[in-house]
Amino acid sequence: MLPQDPIILLSYVNTKLRDEYSSLDELCAALDADKEALVQTLKGVNYTYHPERNQFV
Repeated sequence: MLPQDPIILLSYVNTKLRDEYSSLDELCAALDADKEALVQTLKGVNYTYHPERNQFV
């Protein structure tokens, strides 16, 4: 289960992307996460996914 707090979620997801997954699609598939919901949650705290950096900034 992913963290519910958006800021903790941001830290968790960026750490996973840095250490374990080469893309957001790969992370979502492995964790059975709803990609659109994840993107929208982090967009709500002004972070967007940048594929070239493989992180939310």
